[in-house]
Amino acid sequence: MNAFIVYGVLGLIGGVFYCEFTKLNGFTDFTTLSVVHTHYLMLGMVFFLMLVLLENNFHFIDNKVRKYLIFYHIGLNLTVIMLVVRGVVQVLSLNVSSAVLFGIAHLI
Repeated sequence: MNAFIVYGVLGLIGGVFYCEFTKLNGFTDFTTLSVVHTHYLMLGMVFFLMLVLLENNFHFIDNKVRKYLIFYHIGLNLTVIMLVVRGVVQVLSLNVSSAVLFGIAHLI
């Protein structure tokens, strides 16, 4: 339940950052900052809300499942960090390549 709340707040922060950062820099094209909000809300908040509901009914969470959930947290947060890095690079028109780390994060 705590992860559900944390990812909901992070999703809202990501949405506000996208709106304000692009507005501040006068950027109107597509940027990966626009999907940070949805990644945290859907892959974070909604996923863990469903997990809480399933756990209340089926009681399947044990140590093995917890290890996979930690791996899921790492993958989701690394993906969002790379989305933010790539989005900031796009908005500021910098020439930085982060494709390798971005791909690894999505694989996790």
